[in-house]
Amino acid sequence: MFIRIASAVGTVALATGALLGIASPANAETNPSCSRVDQIGSTAYIKSGGTTIASVKQFKGCNKNWSYTYVWEGFRNSHSGTWWACSGVSTSGGLQDYKCGGNHQKEVWSSGANTLSVCTKAYGQLEWSNGEGAAATDQRC
Repeated sequence: MFIRIASAVGTVALATGALLGIASPANAETNPSCSRVDQIGSTAYIKSGGTTIASVKQFKGCNKNWSYTYVWEGFRNSHSGTWWACSGVSTSGGLQDYKCGGNHQKEVWSSGANTLSVCTKAYGQLEWSNGEGAAATDQRC
């Protein structure tokens, strides 16, 4: 009896994990310009009408700060028209290292900003044919 209950609980846990995995915006976050980056600060979310459509994160690595914007699959699947994402590092002096991807590019890394000695935020923007949204992470010093 105990084995059957344990087996059933294990199956439910696996199924729940699988469902959560499907719903999440999982991504490898591999920086094409730096082999080792670590996320700093919290993740920010770009929303449209209360729906999350993209994530914005800040990373450090290779003696630079990096901004990363990832467009969620739900938005990508529901917007066949033109859309593009951008990402940059924001300091008190303004937006630096701002880079936009091509049409329908699901992730954009900034080029890397030499800003480790100042306070920074990652800034992400998503623009599409009839709208736009933006978000910034918390400030990291």
